[in-house]
Amino acid sequence: MNEHNALAARSPARRLSKAERRQQLLDTALLIVRQENADRLTLGHLAVRAGVSKPVVYDHFATRSALLIQLYRWIDMERIRTFTDAMSAAPRSQQETVEMLASAYIHCAADKTDEFHAVGAALAGSEEKAVVFQELLDNCVAMFVSVLTPHANMTSQSLRQCCIGLVGAGEALSVALTRGQLEEKAAVTAFALLIKGLMEASES
Repeated sequence: MNEHNALAARSPARRLSKAERRQQLLDTALLIVRQENADRLTLGHLAVRAGVSKPVVYDHFATRSALLIQLYRWIDMERIRTFTDAMSAAPRSQQETVEMLASAYIHCAADKTDEFHAVGAALAGSEEKAVVFQELLDNCVAMFVSVLTPHANMTSQSLRQCCIGLVGAGEALSVALTRGQLEEKAAVTAFALLIKGLMEASES
């Protein structure tokens, strides 16, 4: 037995906790969508790619729809976290904040090639997607509140109410973009004007 094998024998692989295993499965599911496509994401294929038995996968995700919903939710949360972290990494002017927020939101709607849209398409028409989509909109409102708070002269309740309206407007612009009624640049400009208008109104 060589030194590497002897060390492996003395130090067996650590058993993953339930939370760690769930994250490993989500990471692997994302890779499947990215490298193959969402249609290839089945519980059986996930088990093969993750190197685990099918019962392990079923212990975390009872159905393919449940897996897709959790993946859809996780991708969106990661996008929001990444953007929020980037915005808080350094002080930014109100104008910079408005432009970055508008651009990031509309770009996500315009980019139909990413994993979020692929998983969303796989869920199209499902009742579960409608429920989780409202949750994701609520998360987006919370992100808008977090990013705009340093630049808004209003109560947190008023800002949240306004951000609900902004996210609704962003969704409407996204739909118009998807239907070809707007170019991405025009949609970003329109959304930035709406956000800027809110900021200016809070200062008056």
